[in-house]
Amino acid sequence: MGLHHVRRCLGTLALIVASWGLPSAEESWPNRPIKLVVPLTAGGGVDMMARLTAQHLSDQFGQQVVVANQGGAGGTTAANTVAHARPDGYTLIFQSVSSAVVNAHVYKNLQYDPIKDLIPVTLAGSFPLVLIVNPDLPAKDLGELIRLLKANPGRYSYGSSGVGTMPHLAGELFKSMAGVDVVHVPYRGNSAIMADLFAGRVAIMFDGPPTQLGNIRSGSVRALAITTAERSPVLPDIPPVADTLPGYAIPFWTAIFAPANTPKEIIERIAAETKKAMQHPDVLRRYGEVGVVGVGSSPQELDRFWREQLDYLGKIVKDANVKPVE
Repeated sequence: MGLHHVRRCLGTLALIVASWGLPSAEESWPNRPIKLVVPLTAGGGVDMMARLTAQHLSDQFGQQVVVANQGGAGGTTAANTVAHARPDGYTLIFQSVSSAVVNAHVYKNLQYDPIKDLIPVTLAGSFPLVLIVNPDLPAKDLGELIRLLKANPGRYSYGSSGVGTMPHLAGELFKSMAGVDVVHVPYRGNSAIMADLFAGRVAIMFDGPPTQLGNIRSGSVRALAITTAERSPVLPDIPPVADTLPGYAIPFWTAIFAPANTPKEIIERIAAETKKAMQHPDVLRRYGEVGVVGVGSSPQELDRFWREQLDYLGKIVKDANVKPVE
């Protein structure tokens, strides 16, 4: 064996041995800050959940998890940004069921594929929507509301934060199952809806407990029902819509997604750390105060649930003839 060949073999062996001591990109992750994009402006229940989750993930990772709010176009702008980000675990999106599921059915001409370009990491938390009405409305419970609406077809309206949002779909499923004619009025945000609800210009609204608990407890609005089969710990006296309309279910949930092709080891690590964060006493307390249940699922559990929701909510969109958003 020639001297040149021996030297080349020794060099190769040295590289192999040296590599044993070097962590892979997945093993050394994270070694710099992580960006957690929220497809909404700052404030509100989803933003609160994202920031609380990011705070505890920062502590656990030893790297800062920075929340970046990017509102616009129903969450599609932010989702497009993350979908085209480098799949290295440093750019994630904390999205709600609205942007994770409904946008796939109601938005046309997206610059990304909401099903193929973003992959599920972990279900963060969930809570019901609550059906609230103006307290002057002559309906003390859901049965009375349905009778009132049936006796006055087309007279009353419900407000939502936009076409294709979860409050909109909650209202459409209610209309269909109750057999009532109530007019949908889309708004650009909750503050405008609340002003009209207080003034009696709209009669009904579906919204989350995180933003409505104060109004419910003060008597500014009347809560008649919640949209999940299980009662809410913060609204224990408010029955599910399903008690009156069996089978009705519209949960609101949030989850972390990542760009497609993000390494599996990183996905699994984020899911495990999120589950740990959801069990922290501070998270349990603060989520519990506003009726949110922290989850922290595995990627596989979220994938199954997400696909079930794609089918379920897609049918509601189709049955309600929700027009695609250009």
